[in-house]
Amino acid sequence: MAAVRQNTLDFQLSGTADGKYIIKALQPIFEGQEMTETVHSWEDHGYLATYTAKNGSFATVRVYPHGLVLIDLQSSDESDEKKSIHCLLNKIEDKMEEILHNSIKQVKRLPAIVRGASVDRYWPTADGRLVEYDFDEIVYSKESPYQNIKILHSKQFGNILILNGDVNLAESDLAYTHAIMGSGKEDFCGKEVLILGGGDGGILYELVKLKPKMATMVEIDQMVIDGCKEHMRNTCGDVLDNLKGDCYQVLVEDCVPVLKMYAKEGRMFDYVINDLTAIPISTSPEEDSTWEFLRLILDLSMKVLKQDGKYFTQGNCVNLTEALTLYEEQLNMLYCPVEFSKEIVCVPSYMELWVFYTIWKKNSP
Repeated sequence: MAAVRQNTLDFQLSGTADGKYIIKALQPIFEGQEMTETVHSWEDHGYLATYTAKNGSFATVRVYPHGLVLIDLQSSDESDEKKSIHCLLNKIEDKMEEILHNSIKQVKRLPAIVRGASVDRYWPTADGRLVEYDFDEIVYSKESPYQNIKILHSKQFGNILILNGDVNLAESDLAYTHAIMGSGKEDFCGKEVLILGGGDGGILYELVKLKPKMATMVEIDQMVIDGCKEHMRNTCGDVLDNLKGDCYQVLVEDCVPVLKMYAKEGRMFDYVINDLTAIPISTSPEEDSTWEFLRLILDLSMKVLKQDGKYFTQGNCVNLTEALTLYEEQLNMLYCPVEFSKEIVCVPSYMELWVFYTIWKKNSP
């Protein structure tokens, strides 16, 4: 079955809108398409006209009295239908300009939204805006015991890992990896490093180049590792081909019991890099289990972090100021006093600025 295109054409008028007059003027255009008209009106809320065609296409014209006219057309995504709808929109725009003369303040025709396509191109940003990507292929799709995993190909960003509907990392996103590793300011040579999550292999791949004493990556989802080592080679290189190397090991386990075990054993790290999840969008920490999880990870990470060590993590979109402030408040509730700094970085495939944190233990007086 073909996908469906949703076309929109909006007019903002400088004054009030006469719905009856506008719909009557547009009627011959829709009749010329052999579309059947139905009109609804409200005394204080304007007019709504619907037009249906025999092939299932339909259109609506909504006229608001305060001067807003919204036209929507839905049709199949077939090439002939696209041409027909494009011509129809042109005729409507020409007629509106003819009958309303200089009273049109703005005309807005957005690119069509394609719904029901085999490759979904629309994904939300963290702050709730809709982004259309140039995805053209699903290269990997699995439902693991932990999450939905997709890797989609983008002409612009390369392959992109999407977990539970959230854009996670693209092959273009080296800026993310560098930021969550301290933006080139740290010397990892000969150091003990713990990576929490990071199943795409990007952090581990970049870290191994810097010759740490040992980098331990704890990732719960083998299916993420499998998908990325096959389809995200520009991100992970060959580091996921083996779970052990000269200076690294990958543990396919839940990081919480691993952290508890390390804390009990007294094992300490120079760096802990948390690549598990972004700060929750929810602004109610007492009601959101993700906040509890983040606090648990923070506390356990501080217990295995050396006194002069550093903890790196992502925050969230720079626009989510309330959530970021709440996260910073959580840092005052840990078992040990900490300080932090933050950096704002442009991650290409996110199409929004992203906040990263560096956290360290306060020195004793």
